[in-house]
Amino acid sequence: MTSNDIASTGPYAETGASVRSRMIDEAVLEAGRLFEEVRATKGIPLADLRRNVIPMIQEAISGDTPLFGLFSALQAKDDYTYRHHFAVGAIASLIGKWVGLERQEQLQLTTAALLHDVGKMLIPEDVLNKPGKLTADEYTVMKSHTVMGYELLKRTVGLTHRQALVALQHHERLDGSGYPFGVTENKIDGFSRIVSVADMFHAMTSKRVYRDPSPFYEVLFQMERDTFGMLDPAITRLFVEKIMHSLIGQSVLLTDGREGVIVMVNVQEPLHPLIQIGSSFVDLSKESSVYVKQIFA
Repeated sequence: MTSNDIASTGPYAETGASVRSRMIDEAVLEAGRLFEEVRATKGIPLADLRRNVIPMIQEAISGDTPLFGLFSALQAKDDYTYRHHFAVGAIASLIGKWVGLERQEQLQLTTAALLHDVGKMLIPEDVLNKPGKLTADEYTVMKSHTVMGYELLKRTVGLTHRQALVALQHHERLDGSGYPFGVTENKIDGFSRIVSVADMFHAMTSKRVYRDPSPFYEVLFQMERDTFGMLDPAITRLFVEKIMHSLIGQSVLLTDGREGVIVMVNVQEPLHPLIQIGSSFVDLSKESSVYVKQIFA
């Protein structure tokens, strides 16, 4: 395997077509149709979303599907806007299960996460899909999607104020560095904190009109760093730990060129697992200069 082979895979190794992947593709198409309806009508087709998209999200995360395969299917390659809505709904719903939300709360979270970026349907398409860097004025317009999404959800019958807050707050950060209002930790709702983690993870691992996806492992490292001040540390650590434990038994490429298999995850340092290479073992928690570069299915 050459470095070009690795680079061409993006953040995920090839996982092949699957029934679940095809189902997700179909669900993304349906979500896209419904979100275009939002653009045209300035209203939320809530009944159709609950009937045709929310059950697909629940199906996508059901059972014992390996997380890496699920994330690969959710990864946006050329349809970021609509796949992102669906993916954040799925990832946030997973996190909701992991933190122990009751079913009704989890369904509310899933719907809020699916609609977290709905305000972008009210942003001019030349700004939304601009391939280059946004100007200061364009960035101000783009950031307004949070407030517009909040206002749209707040007036939608059948949604709660807490669900509308997710649209408003998913770019807020615990240290006050986010937008639109720069609120701090105690003013950011728990749903919003979960969606922020899901939103950042999917955005960083997906192809965008203005940049390529970041390598999977680099994203996890970045998210771990962002627990210090920006993202909710408990939610982020749980998310990273769940991903790492799901990767036990996966083949990996290390930054020094060696290939091996993850055999154990250190609870204290989940991003520095124990790797088996042939008949020997490498504890990455004790080799700070070496880390996982690529994960293979």
